[in-house]
Amino acid sequence: MKSLSQSAKAYSEIRNKILSNQLAAKTRIKEDAWATKTGVNRMAVREALSRLHGEQLLTLGEKGGYFVNALTAEDIHTIRELREILETGAIKLLAQKITKEKIGKLERICNDFTTMIKEKYFAGACEADIKFHETIIDFAENEKLLKVYKTSHIPLFHQQLSKAQNTMQDFELTDSEHRQIVKALKEGKPDTAQKWLVKHFARGESIMLEID
Repeated sequence: MKSLSQSAKAYSEIRNKILSNQLAAKTRIKEDAWATKTGVNRMAVREALSRLHGEQLLTLGEKGGYFVNALTAEDIHTIRELREILETGAIKLLAQKITKEKIGKLERICNDFTTMIKEKYFAGACEADIKFHETIIDFAENEKLLKVYKTSHIPLFHQQLSKAQNTMQDFELTDSEHRQIVKALKEGKPDTAQKWLVKHFARGESIMLEID
């Protein structure tokens, strides 16, 4: 049981670093280094890396070892399609269960994102971005949807945005789009929220294809 807990800890930390672009594509993930960073044994890290490999966040090198997977153009397109299906569906469900508390939390996440951008802490902004989208899924209050979303472990478009020259502009647009989604939910307009989400993902896909 202890080994499983350690493996889950390593898995969660490495996954978060990949999705928030703190581990760039093609970075090698060394077992001993991550065992030290996460305070778990190497076997637990090995189990975590095997799980991440199964989810296609990592790839095996020709001479062994795990590396952060790079996204192909096809990956980018299919990720956008999947996220759009899951999250627009989540917005439809969320709109039926919206509360002031939920709106308040989404607004606080937006404020955290804005603060990170102003401070030019982009890794933190990426983490806030992940939290924003995962919270929408969570607030839909559908266990099956939440399970599908979590087991998909869909990489965000920010995974490779450090290569772009317009990173700041993208983050500012992301901030605006997040707030438009929340505003529409607050006003009881789920269709408008869905439209903003689709626009948000389409722009992300376009940028990724330009810099891939």
